[in-house]
Amino acid sequence: MKAWNQGQVVITGAAGFIGSAILWELNRRGFDRILVCDDLGKDERFRNLIPLHFADIISPQGFLEGIRNNDARFEDISCVFHLGACANTTEADAGFLIRNNYEFSKSLAEWAVSKNIRFVYASSAATYGNGICGLSDDEKELHTLHPLNMYGYSKHLFDLYARRRGFLPYIYGMKYFNVFGPNEYHKGSMMSFVPRGVWQLSEMGALHLFKSYRPDCADGEQTRDFLYVKDAAKISIFLAEIPQDLDQPNGGIYNIGSGVASRWIDLAQAIADAMNFASPRIEYVDMPENLKAQYQYHTQADIRKLRKMGYDREITPLREAVQDYVQNYLLPSKKYLGEVLEKPL
Repeated sequence: MKAWNQGQVVITGAAGFIGSAILWELNRRGFDRILVCDDLGKDERFRNLIPLHFADIISPQGFLEGIRNNDARFEDISCVFHLGACANTTEADAGFLIRNNYEFSKSLAEWAVSKNIRFVYASSAATYGNGICGLSDDEKELHTLHPLNMYGYSKHLFDLYARRRGFLPYIYGMKYFNVFGPNEYHKGSMMSFVPRGVWQLSEMGALHLFKSYRPDCADGEQTRDFLYVKDAAKISIFLAEIPQDLDQPNGGIYNIGSGVASRWIDLAQAIADAMNFASPRIEYVDMPENLKAQYQYHTQADIRKLRKMGYDREITPLREAVQDYVQNYLLPSKKYLGEVLEKPL
């Protein structure tokens, strides 16, 4: 199997949140032989691409038809970052999620494995459900997981399919935890709390957090593993860089998080500090009924497997990440990755 950067790199969902961050990080490393595969739709995600550099753009359907017909344009592809999916955790159309998140992933993986092309794909921490079965990225535990929503189930189905087909040793699955940062502006209600918190403090002088509905967890004490999108991009590329020996494959599924469980109230304070609000007012509001049954009260990525594989870079602490996001991107009128001068690598 050739190195990930010996040919053209494909990023599905490249105009989306994490996909565009991977594209940005590749650009920072001087790489632009990139095929953007995305359906830009009717929202503002196209703005994520404007500051970035790539070779061409194609629709997901056009790419799928091309690889099925052995299109010569795709003969030099050496790596696929598969981020394209419906990431709306409240999406209720199960058929749409199966087609978009499961069937499309199956087709890409079958093709990539058959061509010995590196395949790095997005799974999700949503596959863990309420965490009662643990948050282990050991593939042997996959069958024990119980996702709480159809989005998580669609991701879980592909993980199971990849294991059943014997693909997991040759591909890399990424169970992203709560990723936040620049380029999520098009996501509307699915944006992280950080941009919404900045707006709330700016307009109302208060931050709204969900009440807790468990007696063993006080309001604001619910925890999440928050990961800055810049770190998510670096880790994703690291997995593509791992030398792959087909005789001794080392692929699998990896938790992609900070490894730290932070309280929502800690995140709220970090936002306030980044905006120089000394004592923010925090108001606890009712959770929508459709979220109560699928709400995760605690997530914390076990990243020992990732560390054992050799990822030794420091993961940006929450307060530092929030400060960068708020002060360099949100307060200056929502700047995009590639518009802010970054330190050279």
